[in-house]
Amino acid sequence: MTILEKPAVGVEKQGKGLSLGKVGLVGAVMIGISCIAPSYTLTSGLGPTISAVGAYAPAIFILGFIPMLLVAFAYRELNNRMPDSGTTFTWVTKAFGPWAGWMAGWGLIAATICVLSNLAAVAVDFFFLLIGEVSGRPELAELAQVTWINIPMTILFLLLASGIAYRGLDATQNLQAVLVVVQIAALSLFIGFALYKAYTGGGFDFTPVSASWFNPLAAGGLSVIVAGVSLSIFMFWGWDVTLTMNEETKDPEKTPARAATVTVFITIALYILTAVAVVAWAGTGTEGLGAGNPDNQESIFAALAHPVMGPWSILMSLSILASSFASLQSTMVSPARTLLAMGYYEALPPSFAKVSPRFHSPSTATLASVVATSVFYTATRLISENALWDTISALGLMVCFYYGMTALACVWYFRHEAFTSARDFAYKLVCPLLGGLALMGMFALTAYDSIDPDYGSGSSTFGVGNVFVLGMGVLGLGAVVMVWVARRHPAFFRGEVIRRASSLEDAALEA
Repeated sequence: MTILEKPAVGVEKQGKGLSLGKVGLVGAVMIGISCIAPSYTLTSGLGPTISAVGAYAPAIFILGFIPMLLVAFAYRELNNRMPDSGTTFTWVTKAFGPWAGWMAGWGLIAATICVLSNLAAVAVDFFFLLIGEVSGRPELAELAQVTWINIPMTILFLLLASGIAYRGLDATQNLQAVLVVVQIAALSLFIGFALYKAYTGGGFDFTPVSASWFNPLAAGGLSVIVAGVSLSIFMFWGWDVTLTMNEETKDPEKTPARAATVTVFITIALYILTAVAVVAWAGTGTEGLGAGNPDNQESIFAALAHPVMGPWSILMSLSILASSFASLQSTMVSPARTLLAMGYYEALPPSFAKVSPRFHSPSTATLASVVATSVFYTATRLISENALWDTISALGLMVCFYYGMTALACVWYFRHEAFTSARDFAYKLVCPLLGGLALMGMFALTAYDSIDPDYGSGSSTFGVGNVFVLGMGVLGLGAVVMVWVARRHPAFFRGEVIRRASSLEDAALEA
């Protein structure tokens, strides 16, 4: 099958069988915020970030936001020209060819599998914590640490989330609107309580807010800053879900990019305010309720919510449970649609291209996502008690890889248009190039640093840090799977399904 037998990528928008025109701007923003999941992300990522950079977490969030913003411009330009549910996979294939495109798509899928397992685990933790608070029996929260209870409950949460995702984007966006409001309201209360108590003598280790907290150059050396930025990238990751459903929005060329922009700016505001509130109330010490205490790293709100909010802490537990489940469910959208596109374009077996005739959502791809996540979580949980922390750090590796590839694909695809106007020069060349190089540089440096067993949780396998083992091991597995698929489905890898071309060449072909 040749590219001429399937309309050129960027022209064909209806052949996959997805439901068209279902999501507007507000719905897309709700799904984007829920996929980032501020409450879940902060409770999982704020502690490790403060552990790495101390009180300079706000500065690191701002620094991590910059490459995300630069990459967002690349996503916007590529989506405007080629709205396709395959996003990174399709765009990198178009720019650099099938082998690079397949690995970039694998990076996206692997990152979402890692975070889905993490999301489900956090949801289970706070589910039992909430039960303990409501029943007045806090010891029930310890049930989440019992392996034979934890793993089945985590898989159950994954099945529930995938079931809602399978029912299509109507069910998804309606649920997300409620869950997003719950978590933003709870975070706002936490921020208010923490700052008020910190400045009225009720803080654990009151640390006055300082302008220096917003200066990344004061955070430490290059490795420290890169480690912090890598973690902050994990905390912003997920906004691109608004683009994976671009074919299902009411205005595919404008709505996804606008939704991504609004999502990112709301998120950065919440992150900075929360980081300031936590450091002001708890300080960065390594004892007791200090934000730098290793015992508080895996879930900062589990440690601080009750001391800060008192009886209102139940709202934070509810918020994080809602946030984890909301993100679990909305994050299912991304790998399922990427796998759907890979099946449709013959980069995977054709069964991955199957769509539910009733709900117009990916069927085989959704099932594959939940099975892979369940297996990955079970394996990492049985191998290491520190899997939660290490998967977060490994996720940063994979996100830097596929975001960086996407940004550089934008530069190469639009290389003939980049000098036609000041706007094109800025958004099709300079911003994507800076963002892509920054992320690929962080990928390389983080990979090197993570070889050290002290990186991340401090766990290791045969003397190699588990962050490196998880991150590079998953990418290496992708290369093996790619070779196997290429032998069974060679047409895509010969460039016969998606034709490698620049924007100028595509425009000439369409004309």
